[in-house]
Formats: sequence, C-alpha cells, structure tokens
Amino acid sequence: VPFAGWSLPLHYGQGHLQSHLHTRRRCSLFDVSHMLQTRVYGRDRIKFMESLVVGDIAELKPGQGTLTLLTNERGGIVDDLIVTNTLEDHLYVVSNAGCADKDLAIMRGRAAELQATGSDVHLEVLDNALLALQGPSMALVLQAGLSDDLAKLSFMNSITTMVFGVPGCRVTRCGYTGEDGVEISVPAGQAVELAEQLLGVPEVWPAGLAARDSLRLEAGLCLYGNDIDETTTPAEAGLMWTLGKRRRTAMDFPGAAIIMAQVKEKPKRKRVGLTGGCWGCQPLLTSPVLMSTGTVTSGCPSPSLGKNIAMGYVEAVHSRTGTTLTVEVRKKQHLALVTKMPFVPTQYYMAK
Repeated sequence: VPFAGWSLPLHYGQGHLQSHLHTRRRCSLFDVSHMLQTRVYGRDRIKFMESLVVGDIAELKPGQGTLTLLTNERGGIVDDLIVTNTLEDHLYVVSNAGCADKDLAIMRGRAAELQATGSDVHLEVLDNALLALQGPSMALVLQAGLSDDLAKLSFMNSITTMVFGVPGCRVTRCGYTGEDGVEISVPAGQAVELAEQLLGVPEVWPAGLAARDSLRLEAGLCLYGNDIDETTTPAEAGLMWTLGKRRRTAMDFPGAAIIMAQVKEKPKRKRVGLTGGCWGCQPLLTSPVLMSTGTVTSGCPSPSLGKNIAMGYVEAVHSRTGTTLTVEVRKKQHLALVTKMPFVPTQYYMAK
C-alpha cells in the first residue's frame, strides 16, 4: 500500500491477526527503512538540536536516546522523533517518513543560520536501511548474532556493532510495538543479507504495516498525521513527559510560551484511550471519526484483547477514565468508554 511516498507491505502470508499475535508472543521483523535517518556533527550539535526540539538533549548519557518533539512557534508538533547521543562524535536522529522533507528543510535551515553566526554544526543524511526486530524472544534471536551482551543494553540505548557478520550496524533498543525490541540501522547494501539471516530463524516472521499499526495502538503510541500533527500541542497530546525540566524552565524551544501556558491553564482538549465503539467498521489508517465531544483519530479491533480500541481527542471535561461517550460511525451511534492507556502493558527492557 502507499505510505508517505513509499510502497509498503500491509501484511505477509500469515495475515494481520496471526502476525500481530506472533509479535506479542514471539518475534517479528519489520522493514522500517522509510524512516529518515540523520547524523548531526559539530561541537554545537546539542545547541542546534535543542533549538528545534523540546527534550533535554544535553542530559543524555553517551549511547542514550530519547523520544522528543519538533515543535513550531504555535506550539504544534511538527514531528515526533528519536534523538540519540551516540558513543561516537554525533547525534543520531530518526524521523517519520511522512515528515522527512519538512524535517530536513527545517534542520538544514537552522544549521545554516547557526553556521552563519560561527557555530560548528553539520548534517549527514544516511542511506542506511532500518530493520525492527520486535517481540519477547527478540533478545534470544539477536544475541546469537552479537558479540555484545544484550542484557546490558537498556531501553532507548544504542551501540554500534557487528550483527550476524554485518559490520557497522547501529542497534537501538526501542520500537513501535510496546514489546522488547531493537531497531537496526544497517548499510543498505547488506540489508537483504541481514534480513534473510534473521528470517532464517523459525521464531521470526516478517510483519507489515497492518500489524505495526494495531500493535502501536494497543501500546498507546501515536501515529504522526493521525494522532498528532501541527495543530496538536504536547499538552493536548499527553506528551509533556518529553519536555525536560531544564527546558521547561528555560522556555527556549519553539512554541514554549504557548505550550507552558497550556500546562498552567490546562488544555481544553486531551488525547484519551477509548474501548467499545465500532472501530472495526473503519479500515486501518483512515480519516477520523467525529464525536459530539471530539474526534477519534485511530481505531481498530484489538487482536490481543478481543475488543475494539481507539484513541482520540475529547473536551477535557469528558477526559476522565471511566467516562462513557457516544460515537457516531457511519450514521450509527455507539457507546465508548474512556480507558487508560496503554491498552496492553508495555514490555520495555531495563538492564539491571
């Protein structure tokens, strides 16, 4: 199916339901090479990154990464991305495919502004592939092809290593499923070789876009363009945890005054989880469903829970967990219950 200018597999032979459940129970391989990968070099790379995003990049330890938000002057979310302070001499940034062009334009423009005032910063766009191995047996599968000890690699941390004989791979313990997993940035010329090695393990199935979407929704994770966009603020989206304490005080990121005012005054609408309704009536990745009190932005039948789940935005007064709302889907009324997220407990790995 078309996705952000790419042609992506919706599902493989096993089908969406089986693929989703296999990821929760064992392990699946996702090709996410459509994501934009950028390196930021120079002594002013942290200053550069913090002029664009809300996170405290300076506090990241070597090898540590964080989910952060690229914001505009209106406080809207331009993109959500992962920034890693690598053990080498650069920041490693992974951005959404649908935002690649605008993100790159913003980053290049800001780099040029800083360079003009004597700052040392420059960008390199990687042509690496990106493979995501996700599920409870990921560590067992991947450890067989690593000399490094995966037990020492915590969630949101990253190393550069050889993976199943392929040198120069960046392994980051993260993912978009709520399960323990890694994303492997691999030189494009050896991506097929590595994918075939991983898929040679009977435990590993290939998984497509349909499973990726239902897995991330069960984990309460946002899809850019559906659940967050340039009209959505971090306060409305329930993403204020991405703002570092120092950054809140300094208010030196785009849209800081608007975002912090919303925190003080409370946003008028909030992102919530919903159960019930009739999201099964809606294909995946479709347009929002209207409610009298707000909008449903993502929804599907949950393969893990056997009931319909969704997320969306409602007026703050209706956002309390346990509130019953009426949702209209194709001119039919359905009841939905405001439900705490994640719908399925996350299994992120923290090293002891």
